[in-house]
Amino acid sequence: MGRERRKKYEKGEATAFMSRNQAINKLQLTLADFRRLCILKGIYPHEPKHKKRVNKGSTVHKTYYLVKDINFLAHEPIINKFREFKHFVRRLKKAINKRNKDAEQRIRNNKPKYKLDHIVRERYPSFQDALGDLDDCLSMCFLFGTMPQGARVHMEYINHARKLTVEFMHYIIASKSLRKVFISIKGIYFQAEVMGQQLTWVVPHGLGYQHPDDVDYRVMQTFVEFYTTLLGFINFKLYHSINLHYPPKLELDAATPVDENEENMTEKERYQERLSALSQTLRSLDEGGGEEEVQLDEFPAVETDDPDRVEKAKVEAEKIKKLQNLFKGLKFFLNREVPRETLVFIIRSFGGDVSWHKSVAVGATYPESDESITHQIVDRPQTKNQYLSRYYVQPQWVFDCVNNTSLLPMESYFPGATLPPHLSPFVEEAEGDYVPPERQALINRQLGLQEDSGVEEDEEGSEDEEEDEEEEEEEESEEEEEEPEKGRGKRKRKHETEAATADQAKKLNMSVEAGAPENFNVEQKLQRQTMEERRLAEMMIPKKKKRLYDKIMFAKKKKNQETRKLKEKREAIETQKKSESKKKKKKQ
Repeated sequence: MGRERRKKYEKGEATAFMSRNQAINKLQLTLADFRRLCILKGIYPHEPKHKKRVNKGSTVHKTYYLVKDINFLAHEPIINKFREFKHFVRRLKKAINKRNKDAEQRIRNNKPKYKLDHIVRERYPSFQDALGDLDDCLSMCFLFGTMPQGARVHMEYINHARKLTVEFMHYIIASKSLRKVFISIKGIYFQAEVMGQQLTWVVPHGLGYQHPDDVDYRVMQTFVEFYTTLLGFINFKLYHSINLHYPPKLELDAATPVDENEENMTEKERYQERLSALSQTLRSLDEGGGEEEVQLDEFPAVETDDPDRVEKAKVEAEKIKKLQNLFKGLKFFLNREVPRETLVFIIRSFGGDVSWHKSVAVGATYPESDESITHQIVDRPQTKNQYLSRYYVQPQWVFDCVNNTSLLPMESYFPGATLPPHLSPFVEEAEGDYVPPERQALINRQLGLQEDSGVEEDEEGSEDEEEDEEEEEEEESEEEEEEPEKGRGKRKRKHETEAATADQAKKLNMSVEAGAPENFNVEQKLQRQTMEERRLAEMMIPKKKKRLYDKIMFAKKKKNQETRKLKEKREAIETQKKSESKKKKKKQ
């Protein structure tokens, strides 16, 4: 007996893949339901290496799925719910066409429903896996939460996404997990550190929103359907991790006055509005406790005995603690024209108190006339009825303070002033990269190499000082040319008298003072240590790898040349601006 010969395209890649039409026929679903099922289960198409073998010699373009994935989908119980929903739609249409109101109401009440809890547990076996995949979930939920009411998206999805995002923002405020903020054209980017995971999401701007026409809203709605279920699980776990009620409960007193905006609201609507205002503290599981009782670790645990790593961990913990209490003790008041929700979220995440006019929205905690207000956020060039006991600054000051991890000088952010550039905190310059002067000034301030002054000095003031210095130098040079000998004699006598008075003062004011420990910068010490370690590592490179190292260093030199050119360009532009401003002054 000879070996049985198999026909062509009956083994290998030809049996491992399946086209989309074949998958739809096997599952007995429509294209829309198949797409929906794949999104919910996390199944995506795959590109085979040899399309010709998979397609049995044909080169027609097709979408392919793995056979094992389609077999996995065939056992999903939601498929039966899809079929029940089709039957429900047919019955409902029949009742509507017959104008049978009783039958129509009865069919609507028995609408088939399904849950996605088992799919969430199946796709994310551990909580850390779910947190690691939360970036897209948050961005999509915040997008749907800010969508206007329309026929393209069901209101239930918008309201559910809005509710869950507000709950998540309350957790970030209570745990003080926010780290970075950046305003861009697409929206406002946020980054938070939750249980060791860095979460980054974008919130669209509140104004100027339009529905794009080239987007499939049914696909987006399916994603939101899954993401809202996932975010609900995560909110529940996060709230209980810091000892808070879920669903959240507000710490409202019985004597809390009702605003004019709340008079026509039901109790449930009033609660939702106050919750979405983000100005109230949440009630903890321990009666009498609140958000302020949430205590985090002093510094992250380091599983090593290396003193340098422990020192670095302590420095990082001190930085985070300082950042979490950045606005502690400050009271803010927001004008009508500023983005209220974003600023309330940021200010409260860093320990500050914030309020607004009660006619703008529900949840204002104190009026504008409160004399304890320290800062008022304004986005107009001029404001009436200013108070002398507070600072008036533009909204960018809040964002830049967070990214700089310290309170910046307010001279550059006064109403009507030209704002400094808003630098992205997500850009990390490597060694040899071009660093703009504004960014370098911020880095120097963080390292303590520069005093707390504005990022950009006032150009007019600096020009006036330069002109005054030039005039003084010219006068001194003229005097020296006219009377060189007299000037020298006077200077000698002046130096002699100053030295004699200094000696007498030393003799009279002799005293002993208590010594003090020398203050040294830990960061600078660690930097020097890393530089020394790097030099030693360079010296110990073997000859075999020296050539590769030289190539790397040559590439770095080229990079340095490019950065030098960019710096020269920037300097040339600045000198040109200064010369133009001087010419304008002379003409005036």
